[in-house]
Amino acid sequence: MNKGHSNPFSNAFRGIVASYHTERNMKVHLVLGLLAVTLGVWMDLRASEWRWIGLCIALVFIAELANTAIETLVDLVSPNDHPLAKKAKDAAAGAVLVASGLAAVIGVSIFFPKVWTYFFG
Repeated sequence: MNKGHSNPFSNAFRGIVASYHTERNMKVHLVLGLLAVTLGVWMDLRASEWRWIGLCIALVFIAELANTAIETLVDLVSPNDHPLAKKAKDAAAGAVLVASGLAAVIGVSIFFPKVWTYFFG
């Protein structure tokens, strides 16, 4: 461990930035999160709807960061193919899929009626 960086907030921020730079899906999630925020501003969401959108964005980022951490650790301790390493990586990826699916369902339930009304009355 690098003892030169003992500030946990600094370490956490570096972890987020490093994940953004190395993981394509972090970029995808960021773009989709920004799209949801932009659409939310345009659709003038209520406070309760913003809470759901914020929770979903955070949940997806948390899952993706955990997935990245697990995959990195598995690669470190098991550089060769192993069924248990694959199981751990697949389960971590599954967590991201579940979080993303929930976010999509909640996003559609909030935005679809508003977009429908905007375009079709």
